[in-house]
Amino acid sequence: MGNTEKATHVRSSQLRARASGKAGPILLRREMIAFVPACGLALLWIGPEAMVLLGFTAILVGWMTRPLPIPPEDEDDDHDPATGLPEKEAAVEAFADILEEARERMRPSACLVLGIDSVDQLLRQLHRDEFDLLLRRMGERLGAQLRAGDQVARWDGAEFAVLLKPTPRLNLEGMIQLCGRLQDALAEPYSISAREVTLSAYIGFRLLRRSDLEAREPFDANLLLAEAEGAAREARRFGPGAIRAFSQSGGRTKTVGHSLARDCGDSLEAGHITAFFCPQISTDTGEICGIEVIPRWLHRECGMLDESQILPAIEAAGLIERFSEVMLFETFGALREFDRRGEAVGPASLLLPIPQLDNPKLIERLAWECDRFSIAPERLSFVLPQATVARLAEDLVDHNLRALRRLGCRIELAGFGAGPISADTMRKLAPERLRIDRHFIAGIDHNAENQKLVAAIASMAENLRMTTLAEGVASIAEHAMLGQLGCSAVQGPAIAPPMPPEDFHDWAERHRAKLEATPRLDLRKG
Repeated sequence: MGNTEKATHVRSSQLRARASGKAGPILLRREMIAFVPACGLALLWIGPEAMVLLGFTAILVGWMTRPLPIPPEDEDDDHDPATGLPEKEAAVEAFADILEEARERMRPSACLVLGIDSVDQLLRQLHRDEFDLLLRRMGERLGAQLRAGDQVARWDGAEFAVLLKPTPRLNLEGMIQLCGRLQDALAEPYSISAREVTLSAYIGFRLLRRSDLEAREPFDANLLLAEAEGAAREARRFGPGAIRAFSQSGGRTKTVGHSLARDCGDSLEAGHITAFFCPQISTDTGEICGIEVIPRWLHRECGMLDESQILPAIEAAGLIERFSEVMLFETFGALREFDRRGEAVGPASLLLPIPQLDNPKLIERLAWECDRFSIAPERLSFVLPQATVARLAEDLVDHNLRALRRLGCRIELAGFGAGPISADTMRKLAPERLRIDRHFIAGIDHNAENQKLVAAIASMAENLRMTTLAEGVASIAEHAMLGQLGCSAVQGPAIAPPMPPEDFHDWAERHRAKLEATPRLDLRKG
């Protein structure tokens, strides 16, 4: 008999005993009253021996019909009093049983930990009993979204654990859809004490794949739930409604201190961290073939800060999600303004921070933003740092990269040549452009070794139908040499520095005017 059934049985037994008067000492029960006149009549009519015999008979009947011992309520009920759901220890035991079944049947399983965003605000609005009622309603909604055999348990604080029974076709895509369905169910308004309460929830999950089941090591239910809890903490750090899957690298991520981190939030909201735009020039035509979005921060004490100072501070503050939203919003606004002016600037290149690849909602949000601004996804080119290569084997990273390509976005690989990269990795990434590391660009006009390396990279990219971009071009001589070596495009101080949108428009007009004034050879005249 399970814990829930046992608790229900004990409660029912206790209520029946009280209702029938069978609780308490045997001689004080209602059934014994009928033996009192019988004992008196036996004494008068027969004698003391008959009365004693009848008394012993009454005691024997009372003992044989006694209720079974009922354990105290606090010892027989391991359920949360607020929600009626199993508590943490019971959830770990239940998941251990699920893991055994999953290994026996070789079917995937998963566990999720989810909680309320801005729980402190809700605690200020509601009394304790009202908050307990809210938690009970949440547990009921979660249970209604799950299948028979799946379980919901109360976790720490305002968090719940969801345990999924072994399922043949459980995969990452299905987990993302389930998380979205649970969030939608919890987002519906609640009526609490004649007040309407709305909330959002963060979710972290740990997917146990078929490949995990084939491992010989036994599963630790407590460890797997702790990994799901770690993913939930990561989701909570990234803002309301975030979803995160556990990954080997993501599970060990820690927020480090940074001297600028405390100012990031206010500066982002105040518009002090903004997008600048750096032009990319074709080495064949000299025309603008793209723009790169580069963050700049006008700090009140440190002056103008560049991306090498901004990104570590943003990551330390846990604001990568919000930072990416700001950069994407300003990029869409700039592209729309370019269209209004009739300026063809090519795709916009944006850095895709590694933490963003852990976001299951990345593609959904990106598609929504493209639709909102009426910007085709093909006009976005996401720059992947070299560190992404080490995480290509992770399901969620691979899923998001594939989905980016299906959406129509371009992919660029940054720092090419600075680290080892296999042919299989190139096949999985399938980038449209390779960004040649700037260490190979510096002094390339007189460095023969760098010239050979860049020529080899450009030739390989051309054979693989990729383009190349040289970053950090600092002189006209470097620009000319890169064009001769077959590099497709260049950017850097020799072309133009990063500029705010209004300055970029002026620079673009001057650049086009200069191109139009440049004499061109008409090869058709011989």
